[in-house]
Amino acid sequence: MIRSLSFYNFRNLSDLTFQPSEKINILWGKNAQGKTNIMEGIWLFCGCKSFRGAGDKEMIRFGEKEAQLFCSFTDEKDEREAKITITDRRRAFLDGEALSSPVRLMGQFSAVVFSPAHLTLIKNGPGERRKFLDTALCQLYPVYAGMLSRYYKALHQRNSLLRDLPYHHELSDTLDAWDQLLANAAVRVLKARKKYALLLENAAQEIYEGISGGEIFHCSYRQSASEDDFVNALVQNREQDLRRKSTGVGPHRDDLQITIGGKSARSFASQGQQRSAALALKMAEAKILFEQTGAFPVILLDDVMSELDESRQNYILNHIENKQVFITCCDPNTVQKAKEGRFFHIENGKLTEKKEK
Repeated sequence: MIRSLSFYNFRNLSDLTFQPSEKINILWGKNAQGKTNIMEGIWLFCGCKSFRGAGDKEMIRFGEKEAQLFCSFTDEKDEREAKITITDRRRAFLDGEALSSPVRLMGQFSAVVFSPAHLTLIKNGPGERRKFLDTALCQLYPVYAGMLSRYYKALHQRNSLLRDLPYHHELSDTLDAWDQLLANAAVRVLKARKKYALLLENAAQEIYEGISGGEIFHCSYRQSASEDDFVNALVQNREQDLRRKSTGVGPHRDDLQITIGGKSARSFASQGQQRSAALALKMAEAKILFEQTGAFPVILLDDVMSELDESRQNYILNHIENKQVFITCCDPNTVQKAKEGRFFHIENGKLTEKKEK
């Protein structure tokens, strides 16, 4: 739970410090005033990159050389202090000690973010769903970030070798070694994703049924190669890989398959069903974090409430009681059921608490 937040030279925000409510916090104002910047700043304390895909330098206020962010939060036992500085890159500190990488914040502070981009989680391509799985896994199991990094480094090296082989035949003997290295890294990623997908299905099924009124929801991990025989799959596909100069099987090609009523949600579900499915997956992510760690993550709902109909809004609000939540919107009346909590108006990067909506 966040006790205090401070931002200096971050995006368009005026230097500010505020103490949010332990329950619901409504950040409201017109577009481009800084609401999402606050959500982005909170998200960085998870150890992840910007959920908007921004580079580090883009998050420094124009004309400045450094941004600083501070977060005081409590875990299951203690109050912690985290700091992030952004110059040419991000640096992170926890309880006054410098961390080797911002990734080291993973597992110390956790949040779940739901933004308009996540509403297309179902209808977009497999890459979006792989990113969803990997981000969720990195928070739940911080060691997974290292597994994923090792896999993509090995994949990059193998792809480079595939591109070089037509011009350097003497390198062909090294392909077997890279296949084995890639397989070792891939197996760890595959096992983690499959294990998480099972947890996700159990949690999301119940949530989706509650949103939809009883429709049958399933999700399952679809892999392009089995972890039990990954090296053989690479060998069998080697000729094709050499032609296209890239690796055709592995976790980078896999997908999280979603079905509603036994049919592909991506191909056959209505827009409302797809949004309900995306909502179920994100709420399931929060539920799993709580069940596995004992601490409920901070929930960040960035500009999505107006995109959902009243029944879906009500479902969210009825299931976030007694949890710390940040909601951004243009009109606070969008969140009509949020009777408790604190309301903050943001304009030109300045935050002001409003006692009334």
